[in-house]
Amino acid sequence: MARLVMVSNRVIDFNAAQQAGGVGVAIYNTLERQSGFWFGWDGQIEETDQPGPKSITVGGHTTVTEPLTAADYNDYYLGYSNSVLWPVFHNRLDLAQFEAGYYARYVEVNARFARHLAPLLKPDDVIWIHDYHLVPMARELRKLGVENPIGFFLHIPIGPAQSLLAIPENKEIARALGAYDLIGLQTQSDVRNLIDFLQRSVYGRLLPSGRIRVDDTELDIGCFPVGIDPKDFAFGPGEEEALAANEAGDIHRIIGIDRLDYTKGLPQKFKAYGKFLEDFPEYRRSVVLSQFAPPTRESVEAYADIKAELESLAGSINGRYGELDWVPINYIHRTIPRSELRDIYRTSRIGLVTPLMDGMNLVAKEYIASQNPVDPGVLILSKFAGAAEQLSDAVLVNPYDLNDISQGIKTALEMSPAERRQRYQKLMKTVCKSDADAWGSSYFSALLKAGQRRIARSPKSPPEMGKALERLQRATKKNTTDSRLSANVGT
Repeated sequence: MARLVMVSNRVIDFNAAQQAGGVGVAIYNTLERQSGFWFGWDGQIEETDQPGPKSITVGGHTTVTEPLTAADYNDYYLGYSNSVLWPVFHNRLDLAQFEAGYYARYVEVNARFARHLAPLLKPDDVIWIHDYHLVPMARELRKLGVENPIGFFLHIPIGPAQSLLAIPENKEIARALGAYDLIGLQTQSDVRNLIDFLQRSVYGRLLPSGRIRVDDTELDIGCFPVGIDPKDFAFGPGEEEALAANEAGDIHRIIGIDRLDYTKGLPQKFKAYGKFLEDFPEYRRSVVLSQFAPPTRESVEAYADIKAELESLAGSINGRYGELDWVPINYIHRTIPRSELRDIYRTSRIGLVTPLMDGMNLVAKEYIASQNPVDPGVLILSKFAGAAEQLSDAVLVNPYDLNDISQGIKTALEMSPAERRQRYQKLMKTVCKSDADAWGSSYFSALLKAGQRRIARSPKSPPEMGKALERLQRATKKNTTDSRLSANVGT
């Protein structure tokens, strides 16, 4: 059976995997079901380059990590990844630092990672690379002679082609993407935007097969929405009753859990909530917005600005509407333990998820999975979150329209129990059908097939390619059989 080699900018500690979130949990859950190892940065910053990666095995799971230097961290991570690619992919050209000279270090770190990874690979390995930090990784591996199937998954959204074309190195980025066998994205809109970018940047050509040709390579681009494991948020016998006994009686909580990031629409959320209190004074003293905003990339100037703005807005709204025994906004600037999320979601009447632009937003799915089927809460979701493409039975709002969010809150609070249950049942069905297991297995199968197609059309010697193709076909057949067995067990 083919090993799965996961590669991401940051590798989490398997001992603390269940406390992680987002990409980390998605990768961890996939590796739980597939043999292989996880390669990437260990989160450490050293003064000088280290001799090579270090390997750690915990409970049968292996991570292979290496540190970054201070220059790497500044130019590769804070610089090109988070001050160029992140804002551009989120359609915030006004925040992109195009002229800072970060690109050379970005490519150099990817090349070093490739040099350290290549000797660890076996002929049957399937390589799955994650996120915008590592766009050039496949190209660097190909330069070293790696012929394994290599896939790329982007967990963030892709803005319109015009935004990506503004990157001075857009042609290099496009050709680097062309080195992959498969690119996975969160939504159909992202797929369209990426194809448009490749066509306009390097004259990529869409083939009758649905693949796209970039220079002398062909690749597949597909939509693979990331999911969660709903069982992580389900309540066991007696747990719901025990939790219900401790729920607040007359106060309805609106919960928001978002990283402190300008893409999450937090200032707009606070302003909309203030407008709701102004327009519907009858709800004062009966609702509270509890907003967790864990810190992120605090060394980037834009994040310091939004932190100051949120603190000012929270203080202003609490000062204007608050009472001695009622504070309208609980603004908490720290990470919440993952073990506590389920109870917080479960005791919140509304889940308010209103990013300006988001790849998927797993908080929306976690909120749904945590609800009491008999008395579920209501999800209010931005139309511009990737999750909105799947979770259309949420109350969808325009995050730029404060009145729309305000009306959405009122609609959710006044929604009948019957309608809440009906919406919940449809949403929960989607969350369960498109879970983490479905995401991982569907992408892995598609990557194996894409690797087969590349090897079949490779100009290398027939005997060598024949052996490689035979190995991939065996792996594909085994993975398909495993998926069918898994599906049968669940029915």
